[in-house]
Amino acid sequence: MPLNSITYKEVFKHIKDNNLWLGYGFNAGNAYFAIDPLESKNFAKGVYDEKTGLVKFRNVTWGTNLDIKKRHELIDTIYTYEKYKDKYPKYDNYDAINVDKVAEIPMDYEGVMGVPITFLGKHNPKQFEVVGILKPQDRVVNGKRIYARILIRKAKIQKE
Repeated sequence: MPLNSITYKEVFKHIKDNNLWLGYGFNAGNAYFAIDPLESKNFAKGVYDEKTGLVKFRNVTWGTNLDIKKRHELIDTIYTYEKYKDKYPKYDNYDAINVDKVAEIPMDYEGVMGVPITFLGKHNPKQFEVVGILKPQDRVVNGKRIYARILIRKAKIQKE
C-alpha cells in the first residue's frame, strides 16, 4: 500500500483500533514489480528499467494484521523533553508537541506528541498509544505548515 494511505480515514481507523499495522517494508520504501514490456510506455522515464523489466514504485509499505517480531521492539531514544524542550515546539492550533524524527521521541513526555507517519513502521502498541491523526489545519508550528503527523502518547509498558 502507498505509505500515505495510512492518512486516509478508512485506513487510519484500523490503525488506531490496532487492527492494522505496518509490516516489513521495502528497501528505502521502493518496491519493484515485473510488468509486461508492452506496458512500459505507460510509465515515466526512469521508472521502468528495460534491463530488468521492473517498474519502481516509491513510498510503498505492507499493511498487515499478522503478529510480527518488529511490532514488539521498543523504540530506543536518547532524547528527553526536560533536556531538549526547545526541540519540541507546540502546534499553533493543537495541544501537542511536534517531534520531527522518530529517533527523537522524548521518552519522558507524558502528553500528546505529533510524530511523522513513518513512526508506524516502528510502532509498538505497548510503548505508545496511537490517539489520532493531526488534521491539515492543525499541522502548523510557528506559522509554518508541516507534513502529516500521527498523534501518540506513552502507554504503560507491559511485559511481553
